[in-house]
Amino acid sequence: MPLEWIALIALAAVGFAIFNYFNILKKNPGTKPMQEVSELIHQGALTFLHKEYVVLSGFVVVVAIVLFFTIGFETTVGFVLGALLSALSGNIGMRIATKANTRTAHAAKSGIGQAFNVAFSSGLVAGFAVAGFGLLGVTALYYFFQDPVLLYGFGFGASSVALFARVGGGIFTKAADVGADLVGKVEAGIPEDSPMNPATIADNVGDNVGDVAGMGADLFESYVDSIIAAMVIGVITYPILGALLPLGIAALGIVASVIASFFAKASGEKVFTAINRSVLIATGLTAALSFFAISGAFPNLGLFYALVAGLVSAIFVGYSAEYFTSTEYSPARQVAMAAKTGAGTNIISGIGTGMLSTIGPVVAVCFAMLVSYYFAGLFGIAIAAVGMLSVLALTLASDTFGSISDNAQGIAEMTGLNAEVLERTSMLDAVGNSTAAIGKGFAISSAALTSIALFASFSLVAGLESINLNNPVVMVGLFIGALVPFIFSSLTMTAVGKTANKMVEEVRRQFREIKGILQGKAKPDYDRCIAISTEGAIHAMLVPALTAILFPLAIGLSLGAEALAGFLAGSIATGFLLAVFMANTGAVWDNAKKWIEKGNLGGKGSPVHKAAVVGDTVGDPFKDTAGPSLNILIKLMTIVALVAVPLII
Repeated sequence: MPLEWIALIALAAVGFAIFNYFNILKKNPGTKPMQEVSELIHQGALTFLHKEYVVLSGFVVVVAIVLFFTIGFETTVGFVLGALLSALSGNIGMRIATKANTRTAHAAKSGIGQAFNVAFSSGLVAGFAVAGFGLLGVTALYYFFQDPVLLYGFGFGASSVALFARVGGGIFTKAADVGADLVGKVEAGIPEDSPMNPATIADNVGDNVGDVAGMGADLFESYVDSIIAAMVIGVITYPILGALLPLGIAALGIVASVIASFFAKASGEKVFTAINRSVLIATGLTAALSFFAISGAFPNLGLFYALVAGLVSAIFVGYSAEYFTSTEYSPARQVAMAAKTGAGTNIISGIGTGMLSTIGPVVAVCFAMLVSYYFAGLFGIAIAAVGMLSVLALTLASDTFGSISDNAQGIAEMTGLNAEVLERTSMLDAVGNSTAAIGKGFAISSAALTSIALFASFSLVAGLESINLNNPVVMVGLFIGALVPFIFSSLTMTAVGKTANKMVEEVRRQFREIKGILQGKAKPDYDRCIAISTEGAIHAMLVPALTAILFPLAIGLSLGAEALAGFLAGSIATGFLLAVFMANTGAVWDNAKKWIEKGNLGGKGSPVHKAAVVGDTVGDPFKDTAGPSLNILIKLMTIVALVAVPLII
């Protein structure tokens, strides 16, 4: 497929996102109280992003200057463009999510199908903005530079923004969530989304800055990194077609996703079925279109089989995450039942379930690697990663749908909508929890496969034909690489704990000092809670980001390229497993609590429920801060190694 056609498809994806954006704004935003709550969430999210971007802009300027004088002009241009497009795509998704929440809640008055259609269409804005801008950026740079190796700067810029967005947004949202849960639910006995809860607006803001803007930047990074890695490896075997094929597959995935999005229409209660149907149709169409593209340009179908391996593994990861986290299956219910004997047993059961849940993603990634390598070598592994991410637009849409549904549920509860509407928004929220868990599993697994493709391209660029594990320097690199994900997780978890402690004290203070809050006669100070989460997130996100950049540089410059390869291998293996464990453990604790809230085991307010809330509180930074951030860490460290190869060699 010519570059011009690929660029047009990328532009069409952006156009499709913009079309959905303005179409959603035409929907009825509901009553004045609903609009007021939505506007509080919208403004809170924009305030946080503004402060985050101030810090991020300074970081980008400093790194760009260093890159210009040490690596070169092309890498610097790519870095700045990657940072800008990543931030832009995440920002667009967050803006529509904070406008769609009240429209989803209002649509729930007419039926769950109507509410789903609003929420999912809003998710499509985020999905196609990320896919469109990502593909457009890579295509444009390749058109001007004609060398895929020079595109690693673009990936570096995208990865940097993703880490800031994920870490900062994750700290913000979980500090607010913990305050809303521990003081509101457990101590005061009021719902998390009650207007009497001072932390509730900050909690809803966090859903957008963490799970919408953060996830968008995360998958933008994986998407472009997988394409670039495949292009670098591909040109070695197929000088021209090897660079065009990854771009072509990504473009065909966008075409398939646009077509499949029209099948994501729900009626009655079959919400999850509608999402699954669209993803499966997009996957099948991508495979079919890619078959004709590959069979007409390459001497055998090995690359097609590699692509299919990536697509199949993505579906398997989704079903695995759903099984271990959804309340429809036994693992989440067993974790809920463990809460009958207290918070301790609930936590133990959740940890055990989370550990076991790592099997599925590991099997999927190993399957994709072995099959793709057997049929097409290292290029096959890279194509499998591109295949896994080819239907990114729909995958991200289903994840963003979860955050919008969560906000819609909060708005419905805060503004006193009737029981029928609350039941519908609650049902959407429950489905959204499952799609969010699937989205996180997909993001982490695609990060692992992308990191492996990047690792392979690092070996080629650095001239490493093999890595000798008998070399003690390599083993030192391996152990330090395995250590870094634990250091990184400690930094992010500790940051959540410190900020959450301030949030808890603030909520308690308001309950003590503002008379009439718990009777609904006085309005809480929502802005103060938003400010606490914002300050905590901004102050704490810089050190984890520097960790991801400085460690690979230090290892490479002091111990050499082979030790750096060992470092990357160790970080990918432990980072992948730790990320899956944390994400799924947090999700199963959350869904176990929600299953109890549906009236099981005593329902809301019961001792079992209070024990499950504690487990969910522990799981919050697991699933929404440390876990998702780890998949960015392993990609960013590999990209840093690739960008620094000229200095190391």
